[in-house]
Amino acid sequence: MKPRSRRSGGRPTIADVAKRAGVGAITVSRALREPERVSEDLRRQIARVVDELGYVPDPNARALASARADVIGVLVPSLTNNVFAEVVRGIYDGLDDSRLQIQLGNTHYSGLEEERLLRVFLSQRPSALVVSGIDQTPAARKLLEEAGCPVVQIMEIGPDPVDMMIGFSHFEGGRTVTRHLVDAGYRKIGFIGARMDPRSQRRLSGYRAVMERAGLFDPRLITTTTTPSSVSLGRELLRDALAKVPTLDAVFCNNDDLALGVLFECHRAAIDVPGKIGIAGFNDLDMTGVAFPSLTSLRTHRYEIGRRAISMVRATIAGERPEQPVVDLGFELKQRESTARTA
Repeated sequence: MKPRSRRSGGRPTIADVAKRAGVGAITVSRALREPERVSEDLRRQIARVVDELGYVPDPNARALASARADVIGVLVPSLTNNVFAEVVRGIYDGLDDSRLQIQLGNTHYSGLEEERLLRVFLSQRPSALVVSGIDQTPAARKLLEEAGCPVVQIMEIGPDPVDMMIGFSHFEGGRTVTRHLVDAGYRKIGFIGARMDPRSQRRLSGYRAVMERAGLFDPRLITTTTTPSSVSLGRELLRDALAKVPTLDAVFCNNDDLALGVLFECHRAAIDVPGKIGIAGFNDLDMTGVAFPSLTSLRTHRYEIGRRAISMVRATIAGERPEQPVVDLGFELKQRESTARTA
């Protein structure tokens, strides 16, 4: 193997690769950025020289040359929440065969942190941005509107997209779960919620709309906290709910962590599920189907949201903007043993 070529003792340049491969620098650039436009033999030849020289493309130089870095900025509110982990998995899988890379940011459910991360991402001139939700601050909204690149808001739909949007209605999701509990014969139906971010508030609004229409609403049935959600918190909130309304006969939990905690507390207190209390969750994580009894939950298409968001971005970058910039993937109610009481 020939010794690695260095210019002035620095790292190999694209010109070094071109000279060693006997082609022009433009050909090398094309082989690295758009390999489908170069013959297989030439790709192999250039790849061999790249390996011999230890050449690493300079992302800043590439960004200057193309005006946009080969990066998609992705902002999610949590990296530990299984809901967003599935979304992120779909995003990464959507880029399996692409030169584009992901830059991931965690907003921690903070609008101010979202603003800060957007400024950081935009200073690097990304090819696109994917952001969670539709409740950006005015400053963040302005940053997105002036980003100069494709923007996809995910996990929700609304009437005023910045650019593109894919998700579902949390309000309708809340309505669907509550209507199911009413149809199953439950009447003292509580709502248990944690953190209570805007998406959670819309689920609560859906719950309230159904309960009011059915003549069943009572503000004492609502038990919420701004504390982050957990299984143990679900146990505590059920105790609080029963202390307020001892005749509670069902609960709609804002998410599946809380629903599992409610189920554990029912087991501890020897409360029959679904006979004495029905339980329904939201998102339909894997644990809901294997719990005992199995938990009713609203299945949301999280992986598909991530994957299709990237598909929309890639199409737009390629000059083929999707005909439908707003995509409602909906949801699916998974009725299981925890609400199987005869109406």
